[in-house]
Amino acid sequence: MNSRLELPASETAFPAKKPDLMRAGLLAFAALSSGLMGQQAYAAKDAGCEGGGFTVELPGGPVSGLTETTVPASGLGTSFTVRGKFVVFEVDSATLGVRNYTLTGAPNPQDMTGGVPTTIFASKTPDLQGVTLNGNLTLEIEGTDVLLSRNGPGVGMKIQAKDCAQGGIFQMEPERADGLTTDFTHVLADGVFYFDNPNFRNPPALPLCTPPNFTPQCFPVPVTPRGNFANDVSAKFVGRDSPQVATRVSQFGGVSVWRVASGGRMGGVLGEDSVEVAPPATNCTHKCQAQNRVRGRFPVLGFPFPVPQESRLTPRLP
Repeated sequence: MNSRLELPASETAFPAKKPDLMRAGLLAFAALSSGLMGQQAYAAKDAGCEGGGFTVELPGGPVSGLTETTVPASGLGTSFTVRGKFVVFEVDSATLGVRNYTLTGAPNPQDMTGGVPTTIFASKTPDLQGVTLNGNLTLEIEGTDVLLSRNGPGVGMKIQAKDCAQGGIFQMEPERADGLTTDFTHVLADGVFYFDNPNFRNPPALPLCTPPNFTPQCFPVPVTPRGNFANDVSAKFVGRDSPQVATRVSQFGGVSVWRVASGGRMGGVLGEDSVEVAPPATNCTHKCQAQNRVRGRFPVLGFPFPVPQESRLTPRLP
């Protein structure tokens, strides 16, 4: 029997879009560690990022440290690697699609892999409808954050990533001059699977919070079904796809397809933040700001390990 996950059409995990590409938006990555949660950033916690920082490995040589630069299109090659202490992934120059998004398993108190390098996504591919990104690459590195941005005829793509062991540490954002949507296909790596989290089907009997009195002893919003991904190797490894202004087109055990509005985003959230109950973000695609911030933690429902077979989505492929 096929297992089908019914979820709300739109979910979110990343902060509202930043007016300044690096400084304002990437501050939202730190929201959780400072005790501030908005509508909403799931942020990487400071301890999970200690010692992190990316190097972008380009044909002309590696780029690291505090950097704001423009890389000529001729210096990109067909692909390049973004390598951090905790995260590494390859980027397709023509689309800014991602391949082999991997947790390195480097020692960290928030490591979810047991020290084992773990590839999560074989690929995250945007369908640019025949357009090739052919402009220069904007590259910014600051601390544990990296921003990549490149344009083509009528289309732009951005990647924001953070080098941390878990948290809200990745997002991709399309921009289209024609205002049309962009489909993103996520293919999980071998051994990683999507599942319908049974802990969200049977949540504890907690009352709804009265804003702004959010605590782990009450739910800020009604609990709805939650799609996560996990594996059979690491008892702490769990994550979720995190769309903002996006609709799920299809969902299988190893593949998901999302339709993202221009200016919307597809994020990735790992660890505790992916299995907690938190308020959703606003539907915002232009100069968005995190609003209605609240102090305190939200209930964390976790997930069963190993994940029961009946909760895993089947078939694995379309």
